Amino acid sequence: MNTSSGEYGVGDNSYKAAGELAGITRLVDDFYDNMCTLSEAKIIRDMHPGDLTESRTKLAYFLSGWLGGPRIYATTFGSLSIPAAHQHLPVGKAESEAWLTCMQKALAKQPYEESFKVYLITQLRVPAERIRAVCARNP
Repeated sequence: MNTSSGEYGVGDNSYKAAGELAGITRLVDDFYDNMCTLSEAKIIRDMHPGDLTESRTKLAYFLSGWLGGPRIYATTFGSLSIPAAHQHLPVGKAESEAWLTCMQKALAKQPYEESFKVYLITQLRVPAERIRAVCARNP
């Protein structure tokens, strides 16, 4: 991927670095494949429905807007507060780390620039921590 257009997190640079919706969809598919196969991810896989089709779509659409691309999630499903959407789940440190592990392994498979992979996992730790904090307050 070419980042000559500028810095990650500015405009749609991150969306483009991720390969736009097609690249984000590949990332999300690899993420959920990891969730289904990694033993350490069983704890979070069990929080999801048996059929992950809608989960895959929602995450890809969310990441599109979150990375500065089209806000497909909002136009399709409405507004979303990531922490509030997860507050009913028992997400602690182990669950948060399992989610991040699945994403880290999915990122490793992508043709992204290494600097973007580091940037993205660092940025994803922020909502992961917010979810964990909200869930800890709402047992």
